[in-house]
Amino acid sequence: MVLLPGLSAVLPWPLCFRVFRRLARWRWLYRDVCQRALHEARARGVVDDEARWHWMRRLVTLVDHADYYLSRTRGNKWLARHVTVEGAWPAPGNAGILCTFHWSAGMWGLYSAAHAHLRAHALVATLDQTAFEGRTVLDWYARTRIAEVTRVLGQCALNVSASLRPAIRALRDGEQVIAAVDVPADQAAASEPITLMGMPARIPRGLLRLAVDRRVPVTVHVTGFDTRTGQRQVRIVQLGVYDDLPALLRDVFGHLEAALAQDPAAWHLWSEAARFFNRDKQFGV
Repeated sequence: MVLLPGLSAVLPWPLCFRVFRRLARWRWLYRDVCQRALHEARARGVVDDEARWHWMRRLVTLVDHADYYLSRTRGNKWLARHVTVEGAWPAPGNAGILCTFHWSAGMWGLYSAAHAHLRAHALVATLDQTAFEGRTVLDWYARTRIAEVTRVLGQCALNVSASLRPAIRALRDGEQVIAAVDVPADQAAASEPITLMGMPARIPRGLLRLAVDRRVPVTVHVTGFDTRTGQRQVRIVQLGVYDDLPALLRDVFGHLEAALAQDPAAWHLWSEAARFFNRDKQFGV
């Protein structure tokens, strides 16, 4: 989390990315979490080439961790040179819900939103302290990463662990909220069923239910990178206002489905798949 991804702070990005591609061949790198992720993905029939899958999982993790150090040492000039943006953000000054996913490396999507003058608040949950017991570096990294997201967006993060009231207040003020919506349903009081890659799953419904009930326009963005060059890609799609929650769920998670079809190993939540997908269902059933 520090030494290897921290190389991005001192090396030109094209050179650093070439180094990362080589480092991702090391089988011991991120071994435990990658093995858990591979086990869950393989059990659901989404692994064709285990060697390539492992390499991609390690590379994505390296790049995602490196983005903290890049963010601390680079800025809008780096964004203009190394990030390609497809689509357009909604106009600033209007309430909006910006949805993304735990796929690939997303920091530069936040930079892009801030560069478009959006006043977007990241939605966060209280960190589970039991997950950091005896893991001081991980605890430091998680906290500084959240602080960096706040710095990049220029707006305070909103803790919605207890309720969505902070998000509602921001929307009433004509601001935006941004969230990775593909989180396990056990983190919320109410959930909705979806189908992802042919598998039934459940996701928290609160934020998207809010979008429908209050007729708040929704925008989806997905941030990835070219595995050959390291060039970043931000894809933005304005979905607009919805009156029907199932239709909104279908269209939002259709973008995650497309990202997973592009590269399933780039999804960070495979190690938590048992909490995301229905346990009594398997791929293709």
